[in-house]
Amino acid sequence: MGQYAGLGEVAGKRVLVRSDLNVPLEQREGSDPVITDDGRIRASVPTIKALADAGARVIVTAHLGRPKGERDPQYTLAPVAVRLGELLGAPVEFATDTVGESAQQVVAGLAEGQVAVLENVRFNAGETSKDDAERGAFADQLAALADAFVSDGFGVVHRKQASVYDVAQRLPHAMGALVAAEVDVLRRLTVDPERPYVVVLGGSKVSDKLGVIDNLLGKADKLLIGGGMVFTFLKAQGHEVGKSLLEEDQVDTCVEYLKRAHEAGVELVLPTDVVVDTAFPSGDRTPSPEVVLAAEIPADALGLDIGPESTDAFARALADARTVFWNGPMGVFEVPAFAEGTRAVAEALTKVSAGGGLTVVGGGDSAAAVRTLGFDEAAFGHISTGGGASLEYLEGKELPGITVLED
Repeated sequence: MGQYAGLGEVAGKRVLVRSDLNVPLEQREGSDPVITDDGRIRASVPTIKALADAGARVIVTAHLGRPKGERDPQYTLAPVAVRLGELLGAPVEFATDTVGESAQQVVAGLAEGQVAVLENVRFNAGETSKDDAERGAFADQLAALADAFVSDGFGVVHRKQASVYDVAQRLPHAMGALVAAEVDVLRRLTVDPERPYVVVLGGSKVSDKLGVIDNLLGKADKLLIGGGMVFTFLKAQGHEVGKSLLEEDQVDTCVEYLKRAHEAGVELVLPTDVVVDTAFPSGDRTPSPEVVLAAEIPADALGLDIGPESTDAFARALADARTVFWNGPMGVFEVPAFAEGTRAVAEALTKVSAGGGLTVVGGGDSAAAVRTLGFDEAAFGHISTGGGASLEYLEGKELPGITVLED
């Protein structure tokens, strides 16, 4: 328990743990919601278990979805509490509110080593309020439930929210093992990374990754771009992209990035071929994938994955890497016809890891893709639990939920 030395002896103490339990739920008619990917719950277990094993009365607070400050049954944490109990191998109490009568009763009834989960913290408007006083008042209520605070929800440390930022100002606090591991890995990506250093970016929008591209153009040796965001880069090169996802307002920015990469000696790799279809995949039609040159996308087609030639080129570009950061799939990986680009990138990362290099999967859809495509998570150096937080760290931004702990 050296990690939590700043809290003193935790046995018998009520320790409020901010975890990230924001997992995808599938609503099925006539039955309870089903968790489709429990990766974030599993990642939260070590810190919760360590505190419980040390005799703490552990109170877990977390959010799920965006319920906009009021109770919404589809975003209840009840099924998450059940799954957490299964993973811990011990019953987990569940409070049907966050700071109200149920929470107070559940916390009061905890014995040493027991764990409780409070209802979705975002059912309370104070959690995400921009008003310091409103957020602070809610943080006072949360802090009243506990003697100490452990921040272990990396996926939210870039948010200045009551259960992330304000509670840490009100209680003795420490960084949880998950957050500490994430910060350590991200520092390795930004402070003297082992080279060659390759960054692979995908996902739907260039605008989501502007800060990362901006900051890493001066740090990475190679920048590989795939996913929906690639079509804005192709447009910047003067190519037509048919019905593919395009951010017209970012074309000039992409032109500037292409120029800067060339001037900085950064190898910026774009796909030379893409897999297209005439419509986005949906449940009521069979995909009709076709491989075309990236410079010759038909007017009635949209790109849904990088092509086989590009897949090979990306794998070659990663082959000699010693440090890799990957954020964003190369295509619509949920559909087998458009999953090969993402699969190839994941496979290439496992080879870098096997050779002793550092590979970091940057959370969100990339982490979901690794699991969906059946890869062993242990084959990667680190799978982040926080896509947005990882990106903001790599942009060089301060993360409020981290800085508040550093006192």
